[in-house]
Amino acid sequence: MFKILLTIAAIYILFKLISNDRKKKKAQEKAAAGQPSQISDEMVKDPICGAYVPKNSDIRVKVGEKVECFCSYDCRDQYLKQLKGKE
Repeated sequence: MFKILLTIAAIYILFKLISNDRKKKKAQEKAAAGQPSQISDEMVKDPICGAYVPKNSDIRVKVGEKVECFCSYDCRDQYLKQLKGKE
């Protein structure tokens, strides 16, 4: 019984290693082909707490032409409260 479990675990680990390697190769091929990567190297400062977050962060607020990026929904909510207070 132990040998069967050990064999299944080894097959699973091998599968994960191979699938992860394929993902890395696809990302390298995209980079070599000139396609933009999903990960941006540019970081911007969160206006509330000062943490640096990727420019393509999922938590954003657009005010006029300016787009602010946030590290968390709490920071975003505080920013929105400040905007409402200014109006």
